Amino acid sequence: MAASESGEVAAPYGGGTSGGPRRVRTRHFLQAKRDGHPIVGLTSYDFLSAQIFDRAGIDFLLVGDSAGNTVFGYDTTLPVTVDELIPLTRAVARAAQRALVVADLPFGSYETNPREAVHTAIRFMKETGAHAVKLEGGERSAEQIRHIVEAGIPVMAHIGFTPQSEHGLGGHVIQGRGEAGAEQLLRDARAVQAAGAFAVVLEMVPSDAAKAVTEALEIPTISVGAGPHCDGQLLVWTDWAGLATGRIPRFVKQYAQIGKDLEAAAVAFREDVASGAYPAPEHEYE
Repeated sequence: MAASESGEVAAPYGGGTSGGPRRVRTRHFLQAKRDGHPIVGLTSYDFLSAQIFDRAGIDFLLVGDSAGNTVFGYDTTLPVTVDELIPLTRAVARAAQRALVVADLPFGSYETNPREAVHTAIRFMKETGAHAVKLEGGERSAEQIRHIVEAGIPVMAHIGFTPQSEHGLGGHVIQGRGEAGAEQLLRDARAVQAAGAFAVVLEMVPSDAAKAVTEALEIPTISVGAGPHCDGQLLVWTDWAGLATGRIPRFVKQYAQIGKDLEAAAVAFREDVASGAYPAPEHEYE
């Protein structure tokens, strides 16, 4: 990073100084890979969290179909629909002043044929203000990616463990293991790059396999449990911030315990109301 004459430190890409944010673009992802600047992403599903993450300098916000678990309470991401994700994506896009906003294409909205994929991607771009879309699958989704890119819409690909294929993969199983697994991962990565994806998410794959893919590609790789050798890192924010309950994936580092703080605050509020401590005179109007 280079400091200006005023002493302010300019962001390595996509950002400026305190004079105002500049939008992160897909070209900045490629520049970051070339320059060795790690790319940082979080999921977001609402206006308020997106504002906070944007102010914090997070480079991209993914409105993931993980909303199926975190927002709608589904057991998997499979039931999530386009109509459910569109208002969430619209809220995040309204909040983000600097971050690139990526909309996840949910299961069943792009697999049938490239025409369907382009139609879904166009809906997200027109109705939400997102800047790119993401879809799962390597070689099997290359045609869909190619047609979406030809329509002028940036695509972030997603290979390795693909949650929408959870049942076909036999559950939450690490991908890319062994010689055959690593070769398939590399084939998938090269296929999405050739199709025009500007970046590719690698989820739940061994670090060595992810490193080999990262070194082989010109586009940046984004790790979700793929180790430290990728060009960027992405986490589901409700896991990262301790809002989610239950089993947390091994690759998640929790930076806060918001769930415990909220529960404690709710208990304190209930007790104050029950005891008459709230509202106090300072909370009244005269």
